[in-house]
Amino acid sequence: MSGHSKWATIKHKKGAADKARGKLFAKLIRQVEVAAREGGGDIESNATLRTMYAKARNASVPLDTIERAIKRGTGELEGVRYEAVAYEGYAAGGIAIIVECLTDNRNRTGPDVRTAFSKNGGSMAEPGAVAWQFERKGVLLVDRKIAEDDLMLAAADAGAEDLIDLGDSWQVLCPATLLGDVRDAIEAASFPVQSAELSMVPNATIEINDENDARKVLKLIDALEDLDDVQNVYANFDIPDSILELVEA
Repeated sequence: MSGHSKWATIKHKKGAADKARGKLFAKLIRQVEVAAREGGGDIESNATLRTMYAKARNASVPLDTIERAIKRGTGELEGVRYEAVAYEGYAAGGIAIIVECLTDNRNRTGPDVRTAFSKNGGSMAEPGAVAWQFERKGVLLVDRKIAEDDLMLAAADAGAEDLIDLGDSWQVLCPATLLGDVRDAIEAASFPVQSAELSMVPNATIEINDENDARKVLKLIDALEDLDDVQNVYANFDIPDSILELVEA
């Protein structure tokens, strides 16, 4: 789980850069739109939409932009119809990768993802080849200043399964279906939630002890995340702090 924890920290930091480029907004708007189309536009009765709505608001997406996305999803406004599609593959060192996309053209998205893999030392895999190595979970980041026992008490009562120290944040894991409940319980205890999202958490991780392999893996993930249709990239690596520091330097 440590690899996922470190990657969550990296992704959280990358979020600021994504926001500056405007890419994060576009991705979140798509997620809101699809959630509304699949489960309806009522935030209270559509748990997925409620999660995407909160995620968009946390990223400072304007409220009217979110509301228009919901209306496009429910058909009240015209718009492009997106569908969810996932791709699987491997990075250097046999690292398993899942790429989740929202696209209006599979004939564009598939080749783009395949090219990103092939140009960055990876390879595509058949559907199901790596997905069994992951489990969908609710993942929340909470301010590290909160006392561990206090946070665990509030989160556990709502169904949280694990609490991980990321250094500058707590990471709370829970069943995917309880993400909203756990978030509500933490906020009800007056603890600030930095982010809350559904994620594919690896059942086990592969440690990368070679700096070059680490660079290749992160370069591939960056290339995938830069694609407009890609929403999320998940991987099962664990990079020791000593190697991560060399890569980040």
